[in-house]
Amino acid sequence: MKTITQRELAARSKAVLDEVEAGEVYRITRNGTEIAEVRPISARRRFVPVAELQRKWRTAPKVDSAEMRREADEFFGSEDRVGDDDPWEQR
Repeated sequence: MKTITQRELAARSKAVLDEVEAGEVYRITRNGTEIAEVRPISARRRFVPVAELQRKWRTAPKVDSAEMRREADEFFGSEDRVGDDDPWEQR
């Protein structure tokens, strides 16, 4: 863990955040008092496995497209739609 001042963080924020992304933890001080800690987010993932997406999709709540269309028309107004092709309409 490293300790830096607020001013140093402002002056070299890109370098500090690059180090945080690589796993470093920083404590930030202002007038000699620690005020914050900057650390990497531990749960960050670059991809989600297909099996997990499939599992989440199967357990997701069902969407009532007619109700969604009614709510969208109520909120946005149906007169502003462009064209006759309604993407919300089930075929």
